[in-house]
Amino acid sequence: MTDDELLQAARAICEQAYCPYSGFSVGAALLDDAGNVHTSCNVENAAYPLGTCAEAGAIAAMVASGGKRIVTLAVAGGETDRACPPCGGCRQRIREFADANTRIIFRGNDDNWLTFSMDELLPESFQL
Repeated sequence: MTDDELLQAARAICEQAYCPYSGFSVGAALLDDAGNVHTSCNVENAAYPLGTCAEAGAIAAMVASGGKRIVTLAVAGGETDRACPPCGGCRQRIREFADANTRIIFRGNDDNWLTFSMDELLPESFQL
């Protein structure tokens, strides 16, 4: 799967987000080490912060299907001109299933898509 196809999958699932409180929809699509794609969107909850981030949902889907490692993760935000990087909690979640070759892709503030390694996104991160 190409980066463009993965980004398109993230944009498409973003449409399914349940975000009545923030109004900010997020979609994530990840390619795992077996070549499978897993997608998810954010799901908010009135009992904040019990909502689920799109990245966490995609990782859960990967684990549930037997995937072990994230090869590439694409994150797309909704109707806004702001960047949509993974939050701090999701960066640690991604770290659990990333390696030195994992790539994380999201849109920057200038509307260009940016690609980061895990070390760039979460330097000096905690690992077991």
